[in-house]
Amino acid sequence: MTDASPGYPRVLIAAFQGWSDAGDATSEVLQHLGALVDAEVLHVIGSEGYVDYQVHRPKISLDDAGDRVLEWPDTRLLGTVRRPGAEDDVEAESAAETVRRIDGGRVTELFLLSGVEPARDWQSFADEIVELVDVWAIDNVIILGSMYSDAPHSRPVVTTITSEDAARREATGATRSTYEGPAGIATVVDMALTEAGIPPVSLWAQVPHYVHSTPSPKVTLALLDKLEELLDIVIPRGELLDQATDWESNINRIAAADEDMSRYIRGLEETRDEALAAETTGDAIAAEFEKFLEDGSRRNAAQEPGGAEAAGVHPGQAEAGQADSDPTAPSQDPADGVDPAAASETGETDPPSAPGDGDTPGGAGPTTP
Repeated sequence: MTDASPGYPRVLIAAFQGWSDAGDATSEVLQHLGALVDAEVLHVIGSEGYVDYQVHRPKISLDDAGDRVLEWPDTRLLGTVRRPGAEDDVEAESAAETVRRIDGGRVTELFLLSGVEPARDWQSFADEIVELVDVWAIDNVIILGSMYSDAPHSRPVVTTITSEDAARREATGATRSTYEGPAGIATVVDMALTEAGIPPVSLWAQVPHYVHSTPSPKVTLALLDKLEELLDIVIPRGELLDQATDWESNINRIAAADEDMSRYIRGLEETRDEALAAETTGDAIAAEFEKFLEDGSRRNAAQEPGGAEAAGVHPGQAEAGQADSDPTAPSQDPADGVDPAAASETGETDPPSAPGDGDTPGGAGPTTP
């Protein structure tokens, strides 16, 4: 059985490899969280009929007995399991590095949904996820996404939080997505859950497109930061901090040896800095202060019975399209992943359109698909 703490909502964090997993940022989030909470497989949505095996091939490995085993690209629901009769080791549990609530208690009501974007039958696939959410009595769903964009690797990662539900937006500071264009499975699942009366929150992050061939731990860290704010929990970062520092250092080293690439990145940095400077004008500061006061009133009201906290997701500090507050947030080891061809050979510094759909030119916040 799953071990859920009374009084705390059950939260599902979902991510899908493929179109909405630029830089492996979202799948790395699930892998990191799964290791911290000792997540075990609770349910499997079989890949047969959904996945193109020529794109996502099954993997063969040897088990402990030396027998060959096929691992199929299924979608798995994972969670913390406590078996009947197991005795609690309170001392070991309190010392373990795991996801915890602000009061220090261990988070056990966290579920993870990990899979690949299907090649077909998306509506049926989304319906299976809606059924899972209902069967496991999930209260809140957060769908992760990452997209390639004109984002300089040397600046804070831009994240966007959206929801179709007014109560969720009020509780989290999210906005309503205005994106129009091609959609991925994350959007299809989002809409299916909303129609079923379980409106999720979508959390997306930008990934520098010129390092698209490697994981992006800096983006993974940014997503973890936002999850902490949304859920009011503490997530150990482990080796991600060092990996992120190495990631950024390696890109700096490679860019320093390529004049065109350095010029291109400087152009992205200038565009991003100008956008941030525009947000610090007197009018913008006054508007932000007014919003701060409104958020404070909302959080106070949320503490009352039936207040905004009833929406189930902790009121986060993140605003859609706002960069993370920590400009030194690190990343993963790319070395070979930087794409010098992304830099304009003509020496122009205007950033091109990013490969990912839904990006906003000029380094502005992403428009979530």
